[in-house]
Amino acid sequence: MNIEVLKGKLIVSCQPVTHGPMDRLEMIVAMARAAVAGGASGLRIEGVENVRAVSAVVDVPIIGIVKRDLAETPVRITPFEKDVRALADAGAQIIAVDATDRPRPVAVAALLSAIHQAGCFAMADCATEIDGLSAASLGFEMVGTTLSGYTQETLTASDKPDYALMSAWSRQGLCVVAEGRLKTARDAALALHAGAFTVTVGSAITRVEHITEWFVQAMSAPAGELQ
Repeated sequence: MNIEVLKGKLIVSCQPVTHGPMDRLEMIVAMARAAVAGGASGLRIEGVENVRAVSAVVDVPIIGIVKRDLAETPVRITPFEKDVRALADAGAQIIAVDATDRPRPVAVAALLSAIHQAGCFAMADCATEIDGLSAASLGFEMVGTTLSGYTQETLTASDKPDYALMSAWSRQGLCVVAEGRLKTARDAALALHAGAFTVTVGSAITRVEHITEWFVQAMSAPAGELQ
């Protein structure tokens, strides 16, 4: 696989709401196939068995992750080397890990080494400019804005994508994955103009609960807030 196949393209994150009515293997596979049929050039899939099932029916690159809720750390995305190896064995070509500067069970550098030993490309899910620069200096091929706005350091009430972070990384030559709070096709297009190499969209495409909530909230807002 060549990462260039994702340049200027859309990646769809097929991660249903946990324990929701669509959180079933067959639904995730159906989402993935539908996304590819619609033109997605890549997929982001959570869970080893989900990656295995999806990789068997699509021919686009898969970014694989494992999410874990751990008592001793806020890091959730692919925290262990065993997760990396399992995702690679399941068919992920790119493996994403939390690369933020927070207490973690395994060092970012060790996770990167495991990814490359497995023959996969490495993506760093980041929150800040420093996170991304540090990850790139270690050897991550891709850096994502995935966690911007979701860590204690970056918490924000804004529902807008972090275009400033995309631009900052792009100016410094990083391969930027725009991810997080992209709700419309216009948001995705603006991300490319901000310097993103590729764009990942999740909730706005695959989480029916979230999309429905957006409509319900907008329809109950006072007219003055709709301008």
